[in-house]
Amino acid sequence: MRVLLAESAGFCYGVRRAVELAEKTAGQTGGCWMLGDLIHNAHVVEDLARKGVRKTVDPCLLHTGDTVVIRSHGEQKSVLDALENRGVTCVNATCPNVVRIQRLVAQAEAEGRRAVIIGDPCHPEVAGVASWCREPLVFDGPDAVRRWLDSAPENRETPLTVTAQTTCIRELFETSWKIIKKECTNAKKFDTICTATRKRQFEAAILAAKADVMVVVGDRKSANTKHLTEICKERCPRVFQIEGADELSPDFFNGCSVAGLTAGASTPAGIIKEVYATMSEEIRAAEGKEESFEELLNQSFKTLNTGEKVTGIVTAITPTEVQVDVGAKQAAYIKFSELSDDPNAKPEDVVKVGDEIETYIVRVNDVEGYAELSKKRLDAVKVWENIETAVEEKTVLEGTVTEENKGGIVVSVKGVRVFVPASQSGQPRGADLSAMIKQKVQLRVTEVNRARRRVVGSIRAVTDETRRAAQEEVWANIAEGKRYSGTVKSMTSYGVFVDIGGVDGMVHISELSWSRIKTPAEVCKVGDPMEVYVISFDAEKRKISLGVKDHSVNPWQVFMDKYAVGDVATVRIVKLMTFGAFAEVVPGVDGLIHISQIADRRIDKPEDVLSEGQTVDVKITAVDEEKQKISLSIRALLAPAAELEADDEAAETEE
Repeated sequence: MRVLLAESAGFCYGVRRAVELAEKTAGQTGGCWMLGDLIHNAHVVEDLARKGVRKTVDPCLLHTGDTVVIRSHGEQKSVLDALENRGVTCVNATCPNVVRIQRLVAQAEAEGRRAVIIGDPCHPEVAGVASWCREPLVFDGPDAVRRWLDSAPENRETPLTVTAQTTCIRELFETSWKIIKKECTNAKKFDTICTATRKRQFEAAILAAKADVMVVVGDRKSANTKHLTEICKERCPRVFQIEGADELSPDFFNGCSVAGLTAGASTPAGIIKEVYATMSEEIRAAEGKEESFEELLNQSFKTLNTGEKVTGIVTAITPTEVQVDVGAKQAAYIKFSELSDDPNAKPEDVVKVGDEIETYIVRVNDVEGYAELSKKRLDAVKVWENIETAVEEKTVLEGTVTEENKGGIVVSVKGVRVFVPASQSGQPRGADLSAMIKQKVQLRVTEVNRARRRVVGSIRAVTDETRRAAQEEVWANIAEGKRYSGTVKSMTSYGVFVDIGGVDGMVHISELSWSRIKTPAEVCKVGDPMEVYVISFDAEKRKISLGVKDHSVNPWQVFMDKYAVGDVATVRIVKLMTFGAFAEVVPGVDGLIHISQIADRRIDKPEDVLSEGQTVDVKITAVDEEKQKISLSIRALLAPAAELEADDEAAETEE
């Protein structure tokens, strides 16, 4: 008979932490208490008693000066408060995953939401979690969820925050959530099933499908052991849950060729070893070698060495550290100072429980059984590796300009300082480089020396390349009449140059406006967006003539539709000549005010009365449609007054 051992066997992180903390406390105090079973395993509880950790189920028996270790499942808040008020020292061995759920339900209530816990209502973990809010909803599965929803229609409108017991069967949790998600209008889900539990359940399911018989080792009060048994029964016809090797019977294995062995998270390795040895004296590996249980058990653990990279799963987050399961015998954690460079960030802003995280091993303490990890150091190593690769592969990197210094600027690329000389900044000679601070830029690394921590880069190399690519794109697709959204790049007295995507085109001043203008500055400035179209281009000489005016609109027709001879119009003087003044009647159409029609008296020159830019009222006296010429008169509007004055003067002469 072959015996297959689940990879995840023995204490999980939370259980191991609770046992070690209890043993340490007993040693420091000369003896302490545990409130109820520290973990659900009678063998461990008995062993702790021998080491000075006494058990009581009544918190009222604890007095001022006593020290009590709070079990891994957690405790009701009212009990903790009462113990603290009586001066009892509480050493909290509550699993960090359970602490997280306690915080979630408390937060839910603070936000005006009802906390939902999917799990066993009678389990101490669930009872403890429920005590952190006033009106929790505890459901043992989808049927209970359905009954609550059907009990009152308004329940579907209740804002809910849904969590799960850490040892809850995943299928049970997911089925319950599907109902809530479908029926309720405002529900949030937090997957709080322990990662180690999740992994253990998954492995058990796979193993049970392969085996003829499954043996599950664990205390009968252990919820996670109970759930493992239920999962195995769904996939294997013969499943036995035992607490120790003495419960094994040869009858268990009659007619079986493959036996599977798994254990709950609170089952010590020693008990698993004993069960394994009883089930089979030897296990043959695929290569035919014999391996001991110790070897098989140790194979499931990684060997940690300082300076190596290691990947693990985030199992818990506290304000000061992140606990990581790296598949090793040692407990692994990351100090927050080694997690992020951002001093304002919180651990939960950087990682989440269940996240896979790659880290650098800073220190391994085999004696005390822990390993210190660092994400920052690994990130730094990776950045340098990426930068060196970027040089070889000419990769474009992104960073933020942090400062200006002598000769250039400094760009931070994932924490590495990259010096960019002024000539490579992409800015004109003499430009104020301080204006680039806090800007995000793309650059190419041109030189790197990790030993000297020196990196040199070029922004210009990227912008030039980008511009060349854009230019080729423009010239490959340019056509007369094609429209572009451009930007005014520079100005001259005769027009403006517009960037249409890496290529500059010329807009003549006459094309900027239908109105008569003296300088382009009257209608635009450098940096303005400008909608243009191609009038003509010479690909060989790389010249483009652009237009702005909409030639589909005929200004003369606009004038003819709006005015007729005899109409009065308000016009703008655009040009003074010796013989008169030109005035804009509508954009693109000018009329002539002859010098004789400017005033009701003889004048020597138009500027005696008028100035360019001045707005005046005129009468349209003649229109030549064929030549598109217009005659205007200011005098015609003044004539009646002038004639009246002349009549008065004549009457005075006659008298």
